[in-house]
Amino acid sequence: MSLTEIESSVLENLDEALLVENLAALVRVPSVGGSDAESEVQDLCAAMLADEGFVVDRWELDLDELQADPWFPGSEVLRSEGLGVVGTSPGEETPALILQGHLDVVPPGDPATWQGADPFSAEIRGGALYGRGACDMKAGVAANLAVVRTLQAANVRLERPLAVHCVIGEEDGGLGAFATLRRGHRGDAAVITEPTSGRIVTATAGAVTFRIEVAGRSAHGSMRREGVSAFDAFLPIHHALAQLEAERNLDPDSLFAGSDLPYALSVGVIQSGEWASNVPDKLTAEGRLGVRLEEDPRHARLALEDAVAEASAKDPWLHENRPIVTWPGGQFASGWIDPNHALVEEVASAVVATGEPRPPLGAEVYGSDLRLYAGIGGIPTLHYGPGDIRVSHCAHEHVDLDQLVQVTRSLVVLALRRCGGHF
Repeated sequence: MSLTEIESSVLENLDEALLVENLAALVRVPSVGGSDAESEVQDLCAAMLADEGFVVDRWELDLDELQADPWFPGSEVLRSEGLGVVGTSPGEETPALILQGHLDVVPPGDPATWQGADPFSAEIRGGALYGRGACDMKAGVAANLAVVRTLQAANVRLERPLAVHCVIGEEDGGLGAFATLRRGHRGDAAVITEPTSGRIVTATAGAVTFRIEVAGRSAHGSMRREGVSAFDAFLPIHHALAQLEAERNLDPDSLFAGSDLPYALSVGVIQSGEWASNVPDKLTAEGRLGVRLEEDPRHARLALEDAVAEASAKDPWLHENRPIVTWPGGQFASGWIDPNHALVEEVASAVVATGEPRPPLGAEVYGSDLRLYAGIGGIPTLHYGPGDIRVSHCAHEHVDLDQLVQVTRSLVVLALRRCGGHF
């Protein structure tokens, strides 16, 4: 469990100040999904990898070809371009380890909620770095890049290659991971450095994006009983969705211990009406439905469609004006690794070797690229990374810098052990 002499020597080359500096540089690129800045931050990572002597595969994604693929994982934003970036240490063999992370971020929301600070300022206060994407998951990417930099600074030679995958489009379906796997990049094992608060995450739930269109009948607002409000018509459907969520969370997997809602159903967008004095004749609701572990997403979709159909059959207006359910956007299946797989113990042992407590195992309630690497890629994959998922997507998103350093140290040890490092 303890560090070897080589591992201790290599860790002395971890430049903690540069690790934080590079994280700040990544956060300052406003790489909101679908924006040109996605390519900008990918180019930044490609340059960092090339500077450390890695062989870099940088390619333009063929968006039309990917979207036509029957296994395409979905997307929720329009893109005119996209870049893939994979850096690999020299060597002809299949990489013994992949470190993966996504660089796209969700929109920052109302800037006023950031207490006057620029959401992309990468401000440091109280031992944490703040900014959109700081936690989810540019801290993980910064750690991956720091592993490469540390090995190079120590002049370590790896017996088998180490690969770093930098992807986009994770937040809205997994476009970048899908494109990377379709490009042919593989490895013996992968660690996705999503924020796990020091845990080893061996499974993730899935999530599918739904859209429900409800019809009403327009009328002047002063004579609303002459019309039918699409908003009011949606209310029994909303009640049915709440019941569906409760039913699907009655007996969650034990891996979700501590979470009372692992398969959340959330309506994130509601659009209805065009004029304040009119009865709205249409409502569109969009949201996400949690997919249970090992559940076929098709079964999850059918469950929601059945709930909407049943609610509609009981309502006189909806019975005659059936809502339309479609499935745009991201379609995340669940993903998992056998908790007894050797990779799980290897990560845990690397953490303990750096002086930290043995990390607990668990599952996460969100969808991620894990299901693509483990599924389409056939690569044993888990999550282990810096940050607390509870602050992701929030106006106070941040990552604890001490935890960032600790995780990076553990990843350095893991890379040395899996890839066989020596001087």
